[in-house]
Amino acid sequence: MLRLFRIYRGTDQEGKYFDFEIEVDPGMVVLDAVHKIQGKHALDLAVRWNCKAGKCGSCSAEVNGHPVLMCMTKIDSLPKDQPIIIQPLKAFPIEKDLVTDVSWNYEQNKKIPPFTPCAKCRDKKKQESSKKIDDNWKFYQRDVIRSQEFRKCIECFLCQDVCHVLRTHKKHDSFFGPRFFARIASLEMHPLDQADRIDLLHQKAGLGFCNITKCCSEVCPEKIRITDNAIIPLKERVCDRFYDPVKWIFRKIFKNEK
Repeated sequence: MLRLFRIYRGTDQEGKYFDFEIEVDPGMVVLDAVHKIQGKHALDLAVRWNCKAGKCGSCSAEVNGHPVLMCMTKIDSLPKDQPIIIQPLKAFPIEKDLVTDVSWNYEQNKKIPPFTPCAKCRDKKKQESSKKIDDNWKFYQRDVIRSQEFRKCIECFLCQDVCHVLRTHKKHDSFFGPRFFARIASLEMHPLDQADRIDLLHQKAGLGFCNITKCCSEVCPEKIRITDNAIIPLKERVCDRFYDPVKWIFRKIFKNEK
């Protein structure tokens, strides 16, 4: 069956869409078609990919306007009476063709305080180690489950791309995005962590810009409930600290005394 593919080629400064018509087989995914176009029609077409199993997050792109992993998007699932439009992620600078520069994400990651166990936990761990007892952290299984979900993230950055704060409003200088709210949640919800990231969320991370559309959860290939299980609980913690009237009074008193 012949299908028409319309692929963006170029950079941020200059680029346009090119049409390619190729024969597709049942069960083919979009990445298969891109490779076929690479092999027969556009040898220099730039595309990033690795595992082709939906686990590396490399082949992120927009297909018919929706952020997806090309290796997990079946051609049969797309409208047959329309061209299949493939373009790079809109939230990040284009390097070439379908390849974007996502290094901004790793810079935001550096701003998040790492896992910091409490001093009592460290002392207890040292005592147990000296006595040659079990040298592992101990906490409830429910606490493991609560933070474990966020560790499934493959950093495909589809959630970053679909978020209107980054995609449309370009607030990269004041907003970390859903992926890093999920990472902060995994640390904040860890029962042994003592680092305070609430001020970071309220100020530099820009959590207040998120208006709970749940679009990040919808595009996540790992089905992480970013909005329900990460963003909303973090918003509640921010509200407790900065907008609870009783706590606000205590902060004012403490500030005045200082």
